[in-house]
Amino acid sequence: MGKHLYLLMNLEGALEWEGLEKSPKNADKENRSETWVREFILLGLSSDWDTQISLFIFFLITYLVTVLGNFLIILLIRLDSRLHTPMYFFLTNLSLVDVSYATSIVPQMLVHFLAAHKAIPFVSCAAQLFFSLGLGGIEFVLLAVMAYDRYVAVCDPLRYSVIMHGGLCTRLAITSWVSGSVNSLIQTVITFQLPMCTNKYIDHISCELLAVVRLACVDTSSNEIAIMVSSIVLLMTPFCLVLLSYIQIISTILKIQSTEGRKKAFHTCASHLTVVVLCYGMAIFTYIQPRSSPSVLQEKLISLFYAVLTPMLNPMIYSVRNKEVKGARQKLLGQFSGLTSKLAI
Repeated sequence: MGKHLYLLMNLEGALEWEGLEKSPKNADKENRSETWVREFILLGLSSDWDTQISLFIFFLITYLVTVLGNFLIILLIRLDSRLHTPMYFFLTNLSLVDVSYATSIVPQMLVHFLAAHKAIPFVSCAAQLFFSLGLGGIEFVLLAVMAYDRYVAVCDPLRYSVIMHGGLCTRLAITSWVSGSVNSLIQTVITFQLPMCTNKYIDHISCELLAVVRLACVDTSSNEIAIMVSSIVLLMTPFCLVLLSYIQIISTILKIQSTEGRKKAFHTCASHLTVVVLCYGMAIFTYIQPRSSPSVLQEKLISLFYAVLTPMLNPMIYSVRNKEVKGARQKLLGQFSGLTSKLAI
């Protein structure tokens, strides 16, 4: 998901880089170096061996926690009939996206921490870009869909089950997956059709979109326009929908007379609101930076935030702040304890 957050901000820097590379002084060099590469070298976070070992241990632990936490959420929703509601249907999709997004980046990063030659084949790089970019887009659309679900639950509770019926939920989920996947497919195809320079070193932890585009030896204006459009469609549009939904939700909550009623209404969307603040908070923080575009280090940190931290925290947020999930977890633990007691006897 970190893909979309700094793409818009990086375009100005990309254009400046392009202007330098396309100058007459470098024209002959460009013609000589235009080629198709078979692999890329990811420079990653550090070249120091001891640091890489420490990073390997840290990110391995966080990845295992991410996988375990998200699959536990999916299992709880699957086994507890009380959680068979639209909100938890979308939460299941969100957990699948989170664990898939982390898997598209972290395992490759772990391998490179222990490898002397940090190469990634051309096809693998294209696949990594497709899955990470697609899953990032899917998550932003899903957050907007979940905001609409919370809007209906708070603002029109009596008709909630009528409006958020199974057919609509399925269509909204499919729309999220299709929109993110189609955008990613288009971006991946037009990016990897570009002839690359002989410089195949990517100063990043993964095959980031602009990091790969910068290696091209031809005019990339069309790619930059496509990046701009996709960033607006899959980042700003969902953000505006989330914002509108929560304006209506907050307005409705403030009209509730009783304090207990306001608390109950707020708790129905507290977990989702926390996740939204976590995701879009990074976007806002990134956009208010004084420089026009983030540095390479900031790009890496943004990617790590969305590939490692967010997928790990989301299941914790829904477990800690959600009474239904906590109840389902306790019920599952009770059933497991009873089963082990019987087996022991």
